[in-house]
Amino acid sequence: MTDNPWQTRAVQEVYDNPWIRVAHHEVINPAGNPGIYGLVHFKNLAIGIVPLDAQRQTWLVGQYRYALNAYSWEIPEGGGALGTAPLLAAQRELLEETGLQAQRWTPILDMHVSNSVTDERAIAFVAQELSIGVAQPEETELLQIRQLPFTEAIEMVMNGVITDALSVAALLKTQLLLQIGDL
Repeated sequence: MTDNPWQTRAVQEVYDNPWIRVAHHEVINPAGNPGIYGLVHFKNLAIGIVPLDAQRQTWLVGQYRYALNAYSWEIPEGGGALGTAPLLAAQRELLEETGLQAQRWTPILDMHVSNSVTDERAIAFVAQELSIGVAQPEETELLQIRQLPFTEAIEMVMNGVITDALSVAALLKTQLLLQIGDL
């Protein structure tokens, strides 16, 4: 079934900032009963990059994530303005967070991160043929950059050290693409 079984009766914006908008929806649910739904609209794309050199080394970024109240290891990632080419956002994020630039870019994912309450869309790339420069993090980012074998990053996913959804999905997809010879 592809038809929308939900009916929206009313929408009230309850919060808005430059990155997200939160709305309260009065609805009729699929069973025909009144209900509520809270939605978070993202004003940017989530962009992730798996840098991969010829020796199968990759780079991770570590930072304290305020929302989790915990430190997190992730692939280089950030936001890309809606309406801007995702590749341009990925190139900018990779340079900002790691100082890396890449000659070859392969799109590997276009996914929804948490589609039960948000419309956040994430796009991930593998960046190859790398050159190393100087990172240019934003003022909100106190980053630790780590170069490591790609297999070690996969172990971090499998051991639950990397828990960020975009990082997990992009790293595992990259591993699969390497295994089948598509990278």
